[in-house]
Formats: sequence, C-alpha cells, structure tokens
Amino acid sequence: MLRVGVLLYDGCFAAEAMSVMDMLTVANRVAQFSGQPERFAVSAVGVDAGPVSTSGGTAIHARRISYALDLLVVPGFDFGPGQGGVPDDLACWRREVGVLRRASERGVPVASICVGAFLLGAAGLLDGRRATTAWLVADELARRHPLATVEAAAVLVEDGPVTTTGAFSASSDLALHLARLHAGPDIARATARLTLTRTDRSSQSPYVDESLARRSRGAFSTAVRAHLLDRIDEAYDLAALAAHFHVSTRTLLRRFRAETNQTPLDFIQSARIGRAKRLLETTDLGVAEVSAAVGYLDPASFRRLFASHVGMSPSHYRRSFSDVTGRNLVY
Repeated sequence: MLRVGVLLYDGCFAAEAMSVMDMLTVANRVAQFSGQPERFAVSAVGVDAGPVSTSGGTAIHARRISYALDLLVVPGFDFGPGQGGVPDDLACWRREVGVLRRASERGVPVASICVGAFLLGAAGLLDGRRATTAWLVADELARRHPLATVEAAAVLVEDGPVTTTGAFSASSDLALHLARLHAGPDIARATARLTLTRTDRSSQSPYVDESLARRSRGAFSTAVRAHLLDRIDEAYDLAALAAHFHVSTRTLLRRFRAETNQTPLDFIQSARIGRAKRLLETTDLGVAEVSAAVGYLDPASFRRLFASHVGMSPSHYRRSFSDVTGRNLVY
C-alpha cells in the first residue's frame, strides 16, 4: 500500500490538496469493487498537528507529519494579482520548505501541484531536474531556478524521486498517474470514468491564455506590444517597427528581450495564436478566414504555426473547445 501524505499549509489551495486525496480514495473503492485490496493510505499532514487555514479560509485538520511515507505531495497556493504574484523568498513557508528538504534527505519521493513547484525549488529539489508548473508562471520558475529544466507545456513531469504537475486541475492528473503506477491501468481508467476526469492531457498548451500571459517588466516593451497588437493582422516588419520607435533593430531587439525574455516576433506570433483560439472558440469562421484575421495569408503556414504552439490543429482545437457548437469542453 502506497503511503501518501499531502502537505497542508496556511494559504494552500484546499481543492488541489483534497482532489488528490479524494481521487485516491475513489481508486481504493474501485479496487475493492474489483475484489482487490486498497492500494493507497492517504493523509493530510502539516508541520504541526491541528487546523490549517487554506486559501479560501476553510480550516482543514492536519496530523503532524511523519516521514514514514512513500510520497509527500505539496499543493499550490494563491498567486493571483491581488497576492502580488509568487512571493520572492517564500519566507512565510520556510518551515514547510524545511519539511520538503528533510523528506528528500530521508529518501521520501516528493510531488507538487501547480505552484507548489516553487516550494520544491526553494528546498533545492529541482536543481538538475526536469520540472513543470502552472503555465502562467513557468518562466518565473525557470528564472529562479536556472539549474532546472522547466517544461512549461508539460502537464506532468516525473524525474526520479521528484514529480511536478501543471496548473490547478493537474491534481487529478497526478492522482491518476499514481493510480496507474500503483493500482494498474484498469483501476486508473475506471477511476477516471467514475470521476468524469480526462486521461488524455499531455500538454498545457491548449489552455494557455495569452491575454493573461502577456506580462511586461518595462515601459518600452509595453509600448511595443501595444503597437503590435493594434496591427495584429498586418505583416510583421522589424525594420518598420524599429523606425517607429526611433531605435535601431538591434537596440529594439535587445531592449525588448531584456524586459520580456522574448523577441517581438515571438510575442506577435503568440498574440496571433491567442486571437485565433478565441475566434475558433466563439465564431464559425473557417480556418482560412481565421488565418487571414490574424495576419496569415497562407492557411497552411498558419496551421503549422498553430499546431506548433498549441499541440493540435485548428480544427481539432475547435472540436475540443468551441462554444459555437454548444460543446464547450474546456476542463
């Protein structure tokens, strides 16, 4: 039986923590229904025993952590605009970071959900490893931990004793991954069916919302971005762009990259893909019409670029996410 501890701490997302616990409980029931023994012993643990106040203010009782575990899972925390983003030093959770470090030193594998990866990073557990986190802050995780290889599009990355997962609902992906490994594919599939959970997610790319991801650290790049967005359906011309801002192309590229860690072309391509996704979701325009609306006169080139960014064709994306057809399947 796999002993799983879910580390609760003040401000953590209760749903991420409880989703893992509840889905593994369902996996246990599926196993019992099939005449097999339970496969998971799951508990909510904390630095101290007692109630823990989660992000929504709900208190959940945790038992004091014991390191007699086969896996320690750390959920994410609220990192929205009102919270100022991911804290720089995570000092408010230094005791939890210490717990994660000690668990690793004692040979206990660890896993994170969403921005829980930042706590693993603070414990020094991501260095030299592949990892993922919520797509919105993947670049920040990579910046803070340059020795880690951050795979921003991945839903789940397992690298030795460290497993990391993508944004919020990836807690279910982690639970099904554990069910598959420790209870078998049949029980994992039955658990997914019983909980109405998707099992085919391998990338966060289809869920990226470029309007949320568009963050800038400087006035220059903000102005360049606004200029490009106003002309999103026009051909990209680096020389003309530089001339508009009265700088050389070299200076424009240098200043824009320094503030955004990308090129203007990278930005406008992502913005166009974001606009195309919205059109595919909310209109019945043909793919060629969507292509032209976002500045690509060659639909074949647009299809290739869309697939490289999103991980699926425009048609596949529309079938999965369209509101127009009445089949809004965004999970």
